Order: sequence, then C-alpha cells, then structure tokens
Amino acid sequence: MREEDIHGVSTVRVEGWQAAYAGMVPQDYLDALTVTEDARRRRDMFERADGTVLNLVAEENGTVVGWAALGPSREDDRRPQDGELLALYAAPDRLGTGIGKALMRQTLIDARERSFRRLVLWVLAANTRARRFYEHAGFLPDGASTDWPVNGALVPEVRYGKDLAQPNPPFSQRPTAD
Repeated sequence: MREEDIHGVSTVRVEGWQAAYAGMVPQDYLDALTVTEDARRRRDMFERADGTVLNLVAEENGTVVGWAALGPSREDDRRPQDGELLALYAAPDRLGTGIGKALMRQTLIDARERSFRRLVLWVLAANTRARRFYEHAGFLPDGASTDWPVNGALVPEVRYGKDLAQPNPPFSQRPTAD
C-alpha cells in the first residue's frame, strides 16, 4: 500500500463494512462510519508504520478494489511464528470477481515469506459468506470465540486458523477437461 492508496483503502473498508455487516452489527455504528475519518486514522497508522504490518492493495485501472493486512498475531497465546490476517476486503460491487482470492493467495505467500507457520483471523460468527470464503481457503474454526462490544450490543466473533506448514493451496482448482 502506498500513501496515495489510503483513501481508496478506506473507501473499500467502510463500504465493505456497511454492506457486509448490515444486520450483524448495530446499524447506528455502521451509519457513523465515514471514509474521511477512516482515512485520517489510516494515514496516522501509515506514518507510524514500522513494517510489522503488510498492507496489500488490489487495483483495477488505478482504482483500489481490495485490501488485505497481515501482521504478527495479536493473541495472548501467540508464538513468534504465528501471523494474523488482520483484514481482507473487496469492494462490495466487486465481490465474487476473484479479488478476494487473489489477495488471499498473495497474503499466504507473504505470510510464509515472513516465516509464519500458522495464520489466524477473526470473523463475525454471523458472517456466513466470509466464513465460507475462509474455509474454502483452508482456514478452520479453532474453538476460540469472543464477543465484540459495539454500541451496547455484543457481536460474537470466532477465530479461524490455518497451518502454513501444509502445502495445501487455497481455493482448490477444479480439474480442467483436456
């Protein structure tokens, strides 16, 4: 991610949250999200970045259409070789076009290059679309869960994990007819 990508990443993130989490997260929280505020916070993080978190951007014709972030696991029970997929979003109008898959493939490559042996992520328990996506990429629920407090509501989240020592590629390829 470059500094000039920040506004596009914030647009993908805010619009992604508002589209994907409607009915799962309090609507007043989603309505209060703004690209301007998200970009301001993201710009501050960008200026303080120390290289620990890798931000990947997917672009089409110079427009940001997807974003993923990878870093060390933030878990209390983490080991040095544990990484975390901190975010993965495709623009709502680009869902199902392969952007998420491309970002996931590159994230897994980068995680292995960073010597992570395990990758975890958190997903809203009610987000069945995202959960299917992660399961198709080889992630499995590992039994950890938490409640995320949002504007007086508790939103259940579940943790998924993937062993990166296994050579299993994400999104198994279907055999082609010869």
